[in-house]
Amino acid sequence: MSDLKLTPSTEDYMKTIYEISQESKVVRIKQIANRLNVKMPSVVNAVKQLESKGLINHESYGYIELTKAGREVGEKLYNRHKVLSEFLIDVLQVDEAIAFEDACAIEHYLHPETVEKVVKFLSFLKLSPDGEPNWLKKFKLYLKTGKKDCEKLRE
Repeated sequence: MSDLKLTPSTEDYMKTIYEISQESKVVRIKQIANRLNVKMPSVVNAVKQLESKGLINHESYGYIELTKAGREVGEKLYNRHKVLSEFLIDVLQVDEAIAFEDACAIEHYLHPETVEKVVKFLSFLKLSPDGEPNWLKKFKLYLKTGKKDCEKLRE
């Protein structure tokens, strides 16, 4: 993905095209514009860039289709956003709307290794044989109460 040199903006377009392709059989310029809250000429320019990189196919005034490489890139971008959102919501207890917005803001600038570590950390938490670790329960309680020493959760 890094050798394609996608900008944060074209990454957003790719992720959006991927998301729409998972929801419906066809992807249209107007759907992308509505989803990203941008004007259709902006989408047309982005589509041309993505097509020149071999990530999508688009006939003038027709549907947009992801190529095999485009599907792979779109899925990676979608999963990266999903993992970051999960981390913000489930671990840091950020409000869902804020977490979604923040994930969009930070996802473009994290190194792939960092994202992979977040994925592994979340997997580790989910695979814990005792359920939610005690330290995470303490952290959540601390967020609610502001108290450093949580008597209820003493180990």
